[in-house]
Amino acid sequence: MSEQNQPATKMWSGRFRDPLNKQFEEWQRSFPFDWRLLPHEVEASIAHARAIEAAGILTSEELLQMEQGLRAVAKLKNIADSEQAEDIHHFVELELTTQIGDLALKLHTGRSRNEQIATDMRLFVREAIDNTIAGLHEWRKALIDLAEQAGEAVMPGYTHLQRAEPVFVAHWLLAYVAMLERDDSRFADARRRMNFCPLGSGAIAGATLGLNRRIASDALGFSAPTDNSMDATSDRDFMLDFAQAASTLGLHISRFAEELTLYATAEFGFVHLPEAYSTGSSAMPQKKNPDLTELARGKSARLLGAATALATLIKGLPLAYNKDLQEGQEQIFDVADTLAGLFSVLPGFTRALTFRTAKMQSAAETGYLNAMAAATYLSNKGVPFRKAHEIVGNAVRLGLDKQLELNALPLADLKQLSEHFDEDFFVAISLRRTVDCHDVPGGTAIDRVELALNEARQRLDAAIDKGKSVSLQK
Repeated sequence: MSEQNQPATKMWSGRFRDPLNKQFEEWQRSFPFDWRLLPHEVEASIAHARAIEAAGILTSEELLQMEQGLRAVAKLKNIADSEQAEDIHHFVELELTTQIGDLALKLHTGRSRNEQIATDMRLFVREAIDNTIAGLHEWRKALIDLAEQAGEAVMPGYTHLQRAEPVFVAHWLLAYVAMLERDDSRFADARRRMNFCPLGSGAIAGATLGLNRRIASDALGFSAPTDNSMDATSDRDFMLDFAQAASTLGLHISRFAEELTLYATAEFGFVHLPEAYSTGSSAMPQKKNPDLTELARGKSARLLGAATALATLIKGLPLAYNKDLQEGQEQIFDVADTLAGLFSVLPGFTRALTFRTAKMQSAAETGYLNAMAAATYLSNKGVPFRKAHEIVGNAVRLGLDKQLELNALPLADLKQLSEHFDEDFFVAISLRRTVDCHDVPGGTAIDRVELALNEARQRLDAAIDKGKSVSLQK
């Protein structure tokens, strides 16, 4: 086929004689999903235009005209309907040509689509991380507020899903705050690690112009240009870091959702699910289903799946760019959308939760959850702990036989097990004393929990202030 018969709108058409197979052309297009990179592609293109203006490729008047044209492209609506563009880079070039004519063709001087997509995806992931951290802060605040509202309410703590020891409800909620603080740090670490600018890397070996790479890097709010052009164009670690941090966050969300799903059952009866975040059954009129917690639990599978898909995609790819990497974009878009959806509902749902504190306290006062406190009582009397453990185990067995809790056993029966039992034993194993005996940093004693709440709020306030500072730097 002659050169005249090859569509001139392709960014690579000069070397080819035969037209693309129509099915292949449609199948290999990334524009149906990477159109959402438009704002990032425009900002990166403006940054590159400034760099090539400094290199003498554009005049100051041409740079101004190009920036105005790119801003106009960024404002276009319904761009996903375009059937001509191969990818977002092609789309911007076509539309910029419509805006400013052949001057648009100078924009690609000294750059490659390989570095463009690496830059666009970094900008997208950076924005997604900032949005995720903001969502984390909002949910942490909701959990801390709920913990403060819980006051001195007590619930059973579980190990092996068996009642273990009583804890303050606030202490249980702060366990999730601690998880989210780690999640926050993972996303912040990922952001710092990926905040380097690939522009100027060319297709593989670096730009063919003597570009001042700092111009584009600074314009886009990156810390510095990337160090190695081959790595810069093929690196997708930043996407994997984001997806893996999201998958760990998903695990924490799922654990929270699982506990609330259990605690909302009639068998536990610890929590009222807010009707605004629940649905009913089309068949059973009495049902109130925990749709939010079930869906939140299910969303973790999407996040885990995306991280696994990305790791599998990257594994074994030779340097540098390979079109396999195009497949990773949809995974990242899905991770960002899934997290945005979760944080659109989790804070409000958390604030709407109400606890059945009487039911929780009753559960904390039965089932020998004060056995550890009883062993500690004997230990404080000078009994070696291993022996104290055995004595209290015998007391529990006696209570099971008599169908009595430890604090209901007659002192005379207890003294047959150990002479160290006395009247003060019953005060020592009361619910409040049982909780307060864990008076160590990180423990569930009331003073420790109040301190932990204050410190959690202080850390959150500091994190929010830091987030505002980062936002201003962009």
